[in-house]
Amino acid sequence: MTKLADAIVVGGGIHGCSTALHMCLAGMKPVLIEKDYAGRHASGVNAGGVRQLARHVAEIPLSIRSMGIWERIEELVDDTCSFESHGQVLVAENDAEFDACRARVAELNALGFTHEELIDGPELRRLVPAVAESCPGGVVSRRDGAADPARTTTAFRRKAAALGATVCEGVAATNIRKEDGLWRVDVGADTYAGPVLVNAAGAWAGRMAAALGEPVPVETVAPMLMITSRVPRFIDPVVILRGRKLSFKQFANGTVLIGGGHLATPDQDRNETVLDWRSLAISARTVFELFPVMRSAAIVRAWAGIEARTRDELPVLGPSARHAGLYHQFGFSLHGFQLGPGAGAVMTELIANGGTQTRIGDLSIDRFHPSTPWNPR
Repeated sequence: MTKLADAIVVGGGIHGCSTALHMCLAGMKPVLIEKDYAGRHASGVNAGGVRQLARHVAEIPLSIRSMGIWERIEELVDDTCSFESHGQVLVAENDAEFDACRARVAELNALGFTHEELIDGPELRRLVPAVAESCPGGVVSRRDGAADPARTTTAFRRKAAALGATVCEGVAATNIRKEDGLWRVDVGADTYAGPVLVNAAGAWAGRMAAALGEPVPVETVAPMLMITSRVPRFIDPVVILRGRKLSFKQFANGTVLIGGGHLATPDQDRNETVLDWRSLAISARTVFELFPVMRSAAIVRAWAGIEARTRDELPVLGPSARHAGLYHQFGFSLHGFQLGPGAGAVMTELIANGGTQTRIGDLSIDRFHPSTPWNPR
């Protein structure tokens, strides 16, 4: 049976759910298709960082757009998503790293961005009292924070459904093709058809793009996280390091979430990951060195999500370079959670209005296919 929709969104992570919700707000009736359940992979199991700090310049306009949505997230999805804004701090461990921080802030200021602020040692220790005395300073983005990723993704999915989106979970999108001017996707015994198709399939989006004749240099990765036993309250902001792979935050109950980019081995066909305990030990040792208060903590559990990382570690966001009505929204390369609300809004503007005021030109898919002719079929 064929069912019509204004748009077909493949992928139920934060990006697909955000796009479906914003489409509903624009008066569209999309169908959202997720082979597992919303937030099953990267969107539901990441560190929850809501971070403008230390982003590539090409992402900053989208990140700023998204931050404005985060600051009114309850108004949008009827849920606080456990969002707290205590800032995020990048710590320089030596003078060379502090010089690099100074250069970074100067570069952003010259481009008109003011969200990153250079801080000296005393201000660093005011914000992060437990940090080692040897650290000379760093950078702070004071509006940044963190949220609960699973709760957030679920809230976007729930609100999209309440506003009229059709949500199909537990069944894969197959036989994707374009016929008679409409995109068609088989979902179990049904076929959905519509003029717009959004590829927001996360770690599986590269396969989808390649099958549609638009391959992207993308790999499947599995960033690891671990959580500790409770320790006395010692930090409010989220902390990342300038030189080493580490990010962490402390929850209200005293437990500490530790991440930073060390990778597990993913098996996306089986929806499984194999943890690399030696790399996790490196992260634990780094925390041990920088924050003596953590030396009595035990690691309680560890896990990894499955997501896509592009060759240049920038997302693909925008229309296809080959097919009318096809849009890509994937490859967020271990830092896409904060961008989700804004990316959904921008994607909807591109589809509904034909353009957006948010600068995303450097994120287009044609950076990988600069000479590919557009096929208006």
